[in-house]
Amino acid sequence: MERILWKIGNYFKNRLSLAVLDETTGRWPVASSPKNIPYLKAENAGGRHILLKPDPVIQPYYFLADDLDIDLLIRHHQSGPDFFKPGRMVIETSPGNYQVWIHSARPLNLTEKRYWLEKLHSDPSADPKNRWGRCPGFRNRKAKHRMASGQYPLAKLIWVDWNRQADIPKIELSSHSKRPFSHQPQGGVCHNDNLTRSLYNKGNESATDFAYALALYRRGFTRTEIYNRIIEERQDWSNHASSRKRTQYLNRTLLKAEEIIG
Repeated sequence: MERILWKIGNYFKNRLSLAVLDETTGRWPVASSPKNIPYLKAENAGGRHILLKPDPVIQPYYFLADDLDIDLLIRHHQSGPDFFKPGRMVIETSPGNYQVWIHSARPLNLTEKRYWLEKLHSDPSADPKNRWGRCPGFRNRKAKHRMASGQYPLAKLIWVDWNRQADIPKIELSSHSKRPFSHQPQGGVCHNDNLTRSLYNKGNESATDFAYALALYRRGFTRTEIYNRIIEERQDWSNHASSRKRTQYLNRTLLKAEEIIG
């Protein structure tokens, strides 16, 4: 595990953050230091996720393509058998599923990152704003990945290249696509009208609400807007039949999403 942290540190120029994520109580930071490995392993064994991301000062140079299958990995990120394009860090988060960090030779703004992530067929809910990825060397504790043995798959570091950077072409974006998003927009903004709850269907109503809320927050929607959209778009409220229970549930969900967005 120390070797993995050393490699990750090289990739992010020793400017990265680790965090423990509890799906119920939220996320808290942990220093990327070998002395914290026993603590991180214990938290992971207790059902929590271990995450990483580059520090704000270098974030413009890094972005994460999420939820890729092997075909997308080969098509967009490999330059030959068992060899990857420059500036990649490839993590197998569960069998057959991958996250790929890309280290750009030039800084990219969020609009550019969103453009390229769409081209790379990244998970549409994985917006690059303040994006965390899974830390290799720890287990993926998502319930859907639990194996018959009761174990969870290990997130594996498949490839890391800290010597080269990706040459990302500059693009001309329309004035509409350049419109900035803010965490709490003032006045009218142009939201993505094509964003709907059905795009984030996780096979579970609560998980779908949470994924949808995260995506909306990352695109600049306010708490009130997100609350109203979930109310309008979710059809099955059998688990929260009364208005009071529904309100309490949504407030908890949105608070948890806000803690992750930061």
